[in-house]
Amino acid sequence: MKIPTIKGIIDRRILINYIVDPAVIAKHIPKPFKPQLYKGKAIVGICLIRLKQVRPKGFPGFVGLSSENGAHRIAVEWEENGEMKTGVYIPRRDSSSLFNHLVGGRVFPGKHYRAKFDVEETNGHYKVAFHSSDKTSIAIHAQTTNSFHPTSIFETLENVSDFMKSGALGYSPKDKGFDGLLLKTKHWKVEPLHVLSVSSSFFENAHHFPIGSVQFDNALLMTGIEHEWDSVPDKAACL
Repeated sequence: MKIPTIKGIIDRRILINYIVDPAVIAKHIPKPFKPQLYKGKAIVGICLIRLKQVRPKGFPGFVGLSSENGAHRIAVEWEENGEMKTGVYIPRRDSSSLFNHLVGGRVFPGKHYRAKFDVEETNGHYKVAFHSSDKTSIAIHAQTTNSFHPTSIFETLENVSDFMKSGALGYSPKDKGFDGLLLKTKHWKVEPLHVLSVSSSFFENAHHFPIGSVQFDNALLMTGIEHEWDSVPDKAACL
Protein backbone atom coordinates (compact mmCIF):
# COMPACT_ATOMS: atom_id res chain seq x y z
CA MET A 1 0.00 0.00 0.00
CA LYS A 2 1.43 3.37 -1.01
CA ILE A 3 0.03 6.39 0.81
CA PRO A 4 1.26 9.99 0.74
CA THR A 5 3.48 11.19 3.56
CA ILE A 6 1.19 12.04 6.49
CA LYS A 7 2.02 14.93 8.81
CA GLY A 8 0.61 15.88 12.19
CA ILE A 9 1.15 16.36 15.91
CA ILE A 10 1.31 13.65 18.55
CA ASP A 11 -0.58 15.63 21.17
CA ARG A 12 -0.30 12.84 23.74
CA ARG A 13 1.17 9.34 23.51
CA ILE A 14 1.18 6.84 26.36
CA LEU A 15 3.24 3.69 25.88
CA ILE A 16 2.24 0.86 28.22
CA ASN A 17 4.94 -1.82 28.15
CA TYR A 18 4.86 -5.43 29.26
CA ILE A 19 7.40 -8.25 29.34
CA VAL A 20 6.31 -11.62 27.98
CA ASP A 21 7.59 -15.17 27.78
CA PRO A 22 9.13 -15.33 24.26
CA ALA A 23 7.70 -18.80 23.59
CA VAL A 24 4.18 -17.54 24.34
CA ILE A 25 4.28 -14.40 22.20
CA ALA A 26 5.99 -16.24 19.31
CA LYS A 27 2.68 -18.05 18.72
CA HIS A 28 1.05 -14.70 17.92
CA ILE A 29 3.68 -13.44 15.47
CA PRO A 30 3.60 -14.41 11.79
CA LYS A 31 6.72 -15.04 9.74
CA PRO A 32 9.09 -13.43 8.82
CA PHE A 33 8.92 -11.73 12.24
CA LYS A 34 10.21 -13.09 15.52
CA PRO A 35 10.24 -11.54 19.00
CA GLN A 36 12.87 -8.91 19.68
CA LEU A 37 14.25 -9.76 23.11
CA TYR A 38 15.61 -7.62 25.91
CA LYS A 39 17.43 -9.52 28.64
CA GLY A 40 15.72 -12.69 27.47
CA LYS A 41 12.18 -11.28 27.52
CA ALA A 42 9.86 -10.28 24.67
CA ILE A 43 8.46 -6.75 24.85
CA VAL A 44 4.83 -5.99 24.02
CA GLY A 45 2.53 -3.12 24.79
CA ILE A 46 -0.21 -0.69 23.94
CA CYS A 47 0.16 2.78 22.46
CA LEU A 48 -2.61 5.23 23.41
CA ILE A 49 -2.15 8.19 21.12
CA ARG A 50 -4.09 11.39 20.47
CA LEU A 51 -3.32 12.83 17.06
CA LYS A 52 -4.04 16.37 15.87
CA GLN A 53 -3.78 18.13 12.51
CA VAL A 54 -3.25 14.85 10.66
CA ARG A 55 -3.17 15.56 6.91
CA PRO A 56 -1.11 14.87 3.79
CA LYS A 57 2.23 16.68 3.88
CA GLY A 58 2.00 20.07 2.18
CA PHE A 59 -1.55 20.79 3.39
CA PRO A 60 -2.14 23.41 6.13
CA GLY A 61 -2.74 22.23 9.69
CA PHE A 62 -6.31 23.53 9.91
CA VAL A 63 -7.52 20.92 7.40
CA GLY A 64 -6.13 18.06 9.50
CA LEU A 65 -8.09 15.51 11.50
CA SER A 66 -7.92 14.72 15.23
CA SER A 67 -8.56 11.36 16.86
CA GLU A 68 -7.87 9.09 19.82
CA ASN A 69 -6.23 5.81 18.86
CA GLY A 70 -4.90 2.62 20.38
CA ALA A 71 -2.40 0.16 18.92
CA HIS A 72 -1.31 -3.17 20.35
CA ARG A 73 2.39 -3.58 19.63
CA ILE A 74 4.88 -6.44 19.68
CA ALA A 75 8.60 -5.66 19.36
CA VAL A 76 9.96 -7.80 16.53
CA GLU A 77 13.02 -8.38 14.39
CA TRP A 78 13.49 -9.95 10.99
CA GLU A 79 16.17 -10.52 8.40
CA GLU A 80 16.05 -8.41 5.25
CA ASN A 81 18.68 -8.52 2.52
CA GLY A 82 21.11 -10.16 4.91
CA GLU A 83 20.59 -7.47 7.60
CA MET A 84 18.69 -7.78 10.88
CA LYS A 85 15.92 -5.18 11.15
CA THR A 86 13.85 -4.13 14.17
CA GLY A 87 10.38 -2.69 14.46
CA VAL A 88 6.92 -3.54 15.76
CA TYR A 89 4.20 -5.89 14.61
CA ILE A 90 0.77 -4.37 15.24
CA PRO A 91 -1.91 -7.09 15.41
CA ARG A 92 -4.74 -4.63 16.00
CA ARG A 93 -5.59 -0.93 15.90
CA ASP A 94 -8.51 0.92 17.49
CA SER A 95 -9.73 4.45 16.80
CA SER A 96 -12.36 6.96 17.85
CA SER A 97 -12.43 8.18 14.24
CA LEU A 98 -15.13 6.88 11.94
CA PHE A 99 -12.91 7.91 9.02
CA ASN A 100 -9.99 5.79 10.28
CA HIS A 101 -12.38 2.89 10.83
CA LEU A 102 -13.81 3.11 7.32
CA VAL A 103 -10.54 3.53 5.43
CA GLY A 104 -8.25 1.44 7.64
CA GLY A 105 -6.64 -1.27 5.53
CA ARG A 106 -7.23 0.76 2.37
CA VAL A 107 -6.04 4.34 2.81
CA PHE A 108 -4.29 3.80 6.17
CA PRO A 109 -2.38 0.60 6.99
CA GLY A 110 -4.23 -1.91 9.12
CA LYS A 111 -7.86 -2.50 9.98
CA HIS A 112 -9.08 -0.02 12.62
CA TYR A 113 -11.74 -1.17 15.07
CA ARG A 114 -14.19 1.54 16.08
CA ALA A 115 -13.80 2.31 19.79
CA LYS A 116 -15.24 4.65 22.42
CA PHE A 117 -12.52 6.49 24.32
CA ASP A 118 -12.83 8.04 27.78
CA VAL A 119 -10.04 10.50 28.57
CA GLU A 120 -9.33 12.68 31.62
CA GLU A 121 -6.14 14.71 31.91
CA THR A 122 -5.69 17.04 34.89
CA ASN A 123 -2.63 18.23 36.81
CA GLY A 124 -0.34 15.54 35.47
CA HIS A 125 -2.89 12.75 35.96
CA TYR A 126 -3.90 10.70 32.94
CA LYS A 127 -6.95 8.46 32.78
CA VAL A 128 -7.33 6.88 29.35
CA ALA A 129 -9.61 3.99 28.49
CA PHE A 130 -11.36 2.56 25.48
CA HIS A 131 -13.97 -0.07 24.73
CA SER A 132 -13.91 -1.40 21.20
CA SER A 133 -16.63 -2.72 18.95
CA ASP A 134 -15.48 -6.31 19.61
CA LYS A 135 -15.39 -5.71 23.40
CA THR A 136 -11.62 -5.32 23.62
CA SER A 137 -10.80 -2.83 26.39
CA ILE A 138 -7.88 -1.06 28.00
CA ALA A 139 -7.70 1.35 30.93
CA ILE A 140 -4.83 3.15 32.60
CA HIS A 141 -4.61 5.68 35.41
CA ALA A 142 -1.16 7.22 35.72
CA GLN A 143 0.57 10.38 36.81
CA THR A 144 3.74 12.13 35.78
CA THR A 145 6.83 11.47 37.86
CA ASN A 146 10.54 12.22 37.89
CA SER A 147 11.46 8.60 38.63
CA PHE A 148 11.53 5.71 36.20
CA HIS A 149 9.82 2.50 37.34
CA PRO A 150 12.31 0.98 39.83
CA THR A 151 11.67 -2.68 38.95
CA SER A 152 11.62 -2.30 35.16
CA ILE A 153 13.70 -4.74 33.17
CA PHE A 154 15.14 -1.72 31.33
CA GLU A 155 16.63 -0.23 34.53
CA THR A 156 16.93 3.32 33.13
CA LEU A 157 14.73 5.72 31.17
CA GLU A 158 17.46 6.03 28.54
CA ASN A 159 17.48 2.26 27.95
CA VAL A 160 13.74 2.02 27.38
CA SER A 161 13.73 5.20 25.29
CA ASP A 162 16.35 3.75 22.93
CA PHE A 163 14.44 0.47 22.67
CA MET A 164 11.15 2.19 21.86
CA LYS A 165 12.80 4.47 19.31
CA SER A 166 14.09 1.38 17.47
CA GLY A 167 10.45 0.38 16.89
CA ALA A 168 9.66 3.29 14.56
CA LEU A 169 8.88 0.92 11.67
CA GLY A 170 5.54 -0.83 12.15
CA TYR A 171 3.82 -3.56 10.13
CA SER A 172 0.10 -4.33 10.20
CA PRO A 173 -1.51 -7.47 8.79
CA LYS A 174 -3.53 -7.38 5.58
CA ASP A 175 -5.10 -10.10 3.42
CA LYS A 176 -1.76 -11.04 1.89
CA GLY A 177 1.35 -9.87 3.72
CA PHE A 178 1.80 -6.70 5.75
CA ASP A 179 1.44 -2.94 5.31
CA GLY A 180 4.39 -0.91 6.60
CA LEU A 181 4.57 2.59 8.06
CA LEU A 182 7.64 4.48 9.31
CA LEU A 183 7.27 7.04 12.11
CA LYS A 184 9.57 10.07 11.88
CA THR A 185 9.66 12.60 14.73
CA LYS A 186 11.24 16.06 14.79
CA HIS A 187 12.47 15.26 18.28
CA TRP A 188 12.18 12.21 20.50
CA LYS A 189 11.52 12.66 24.20
CA VAL A 190 9.86 10.28 26.65
CA GLU A 191 8.91 10.88 30.28
CA PRO A 192 8.23 8.24 32.92
CA LEU A 193 4.72 7.66 34.22
CA HIS A 194 3.83 6.28 37.64
CA VAL A 195 0.99 3.82 37.04
CA LEU A 196 -1.76 3.68 39.66
CA SER A 197 -3.80 1.07 37.80
CA VAL A 198 -3.78 -0.62 34.40
CA SER A 199 -5.86 -3.32 32.75
CA SER A 200 -5.93 -4.86 29.29
CA SER A 201 -8.45 -7.44 28.10
CA PHE A 202 -6.03 -8.33 25.30
CA PHE A 203 -3.01 -9.21 27.42
CA GLU A 204 -5.10 -10.50 30.35
CA ASN A 205 -6.83 -13.09 28.15
CA ALA A 206 -5.64 -16.35 29.76
CA HIS A 207 -6.69 -18.32 26.66
CA HIS A 208 -3.94 -16.60 24.66
CA PHE A 209 -1.56 -15.64 27.45
CA PRO A 210 -1.32 -18.14 30.33
CA ILE A 211 -1.41 -16.59 33.78
CA GLY A 212 2.03 -15.31 34.72
CA SER A 213 3.35 -15.18 31.15
CA VAL A 214 2.73 -11.42 30.80
CA GLN A 215 3.79 -8.81 33.35
CA PHE A 216 3.45 -5.03 33.37
CA ASP A 217 6.88 -3.39 33.21
CA ASN A 218 6.64 0.40 32.73
CA ALA A 219 4.74 3.27 31.14
CA LEU A 220 6.00 6.31 29.23
CA LEU A 221 4.57 9.63 28.10
CA MET A 222 5.26 11.73 25.01
CA THR A 223 3.58 15.09 24.34
CA GLY A 224 3.62 17.76 21.65
CA ILE A 225 5.68 15.83 19.10
CA GLU A 226 5.61 16.93 15.45
CA HIS A 227 5.76 13.83 13.29
CA GLU A 228 5.45 12.34 9.83
CA TRP A 229 4.43 8.88 8.69
CA ASP A 230 6.00 7.49 5.55
CA SER A 231 4.70 4.46 3.70
CA VAL A 232 7.25 1.70 3.11
CA PRO A 233 7.00 -1.19 0.63
CA ASP A 234 4.58 -3.94 1.60
CA LYS A 235 6.12 -7.03 3.11
CA ALA A 236 5.14 -10.47 1.89
CA ALA A 237 4.02 -13.14 4.33
CA CYS A 238 6.38 -16.09 4.76
CA LEU A 239 4.43 -19.31 5.12
